[in-house]
Amino acid sequence: MNWKFLSRKKNTGQTKKTKTREWIDAIVFAVIASTIIRGLLFSAYAIPSGSMEGTLLTGDYLFVSKISYGPRMPFTPVAIPFTESTVYGIKTYWDGIKLPYFRLPGTSEVKKNDIVVFNKPEEADLKYNRPIDVRTNLIKRCIATSGDVLAIIDTRVYINGKPVTNAPKAQTSYIVDTDGNNLNPEMIQNLKIEVAGQISNTEYVMIIPADSYNEFKAYSNIKSVKPVVEKRGNFDPSIYPHNEKFKWNLDNYGPLVIPKKGMTIQLNDSTMALYSRAINLYEHNTLTTKGKDVYINNKKEDSYTFKMNYYWMMGDNRHNSEDSRYWGFVPEDHIVGKAMITWMSSDSTASPLKRIRWDRILKPIN
Repeated sequence: MNWKFLSRKKNTGQTKKTKTREWIDAIVFAVIASTIIRGLLFSAYAIPSGSMEGTLLTGDYLFVSKISYGPRMPFTPVAIPFTESTVYGIKTYWDGIKLPYFRLPGTSEVKKNDIVVFNKPEEADLKYNRPIDVRTNLIKRCIATSGDVLAIIDTRVYINGKPVTNAPKAQTSYIVDTDGNNLNPEMIQNLKIEVAGQISNTEYVMIIPADSYNEFKAYSNIKSVKPVVEKRGNFDPSIYPHNEKFKWNLDNYGPLVIPKKGMTIQLNDSTMALYSRAINLYEHNTLTTKGKDVYINNKKEDSYTFKMNYYWMMGDNRHNSEDSRYWGFVPEDHIVGKAMITWMSSDSTASPLKRIRWDRILKPIN
């Protein structure tokens, strides 16, 4: 018997893939696998600004865990992967299909001091026309969780009446009075201090990390170091809730209760100023007032029970951060993930040979 003939006949039905087909299959597989990994496991994030200095630096590249708080399912499932929400003014997503908020189980809840990536909440006077999951990502430290009472007194944060210790690298602005001698630039650099301005021959405005404060203050030519503090009672209209009833500012704020799922509030002028945006925009209710009467979804109400948990986020660079002090609470459906590790860091202002910050590569974030 001709065994070679039988062998050839057995394989005649197979079609060999062309090189082009192999490349297409590989690209499709890579896109699908990457999309699943970014959606369910972790994603990369780059630090665009100095709001988290000196904990995180501009030019840091991070891995953000989706597993920590549970992967959030897309609100807009039809979108071009790995792109911004718009490219040359053209949307890269289709909002004809919008899914409700759903999150898979995670390994933990959002905790105080976690560094969290989230979608930017609604602006004070602007309602975004973009779905939540295609809005700008921000990164801040969680200062208060749902149900907490937050207050800021002379830049010091208090949670439930107890003072909170700042992160070791947290930065605050100070007025520094010297004896008139020139400051040692090497000392300034080593302590990661930024000279933000000069008031006189002896006075400077400096941004000083918390863990450098005591050493800097002990230098012989430093006469005094005083924090820059906006006085209590000075009303800043850019600060949430943007209402003169609450004369708050960056450095003196609250007390304010962070909403919690199941928490019920009485509806009055004060609570409406503080929580109407959450009730209306985040929890998708129609909210109107007629005199002192409040109507939710066209029904007169004297109380409201929250449907979601909320969080209070602030940057570690306290006087150079757009955070919850400006736009209020962060709803749970805006949470993306937890920043875990700095896998790369680049200083764009340094020379090419010194551009890579080698001491920050694979550095855990805390």
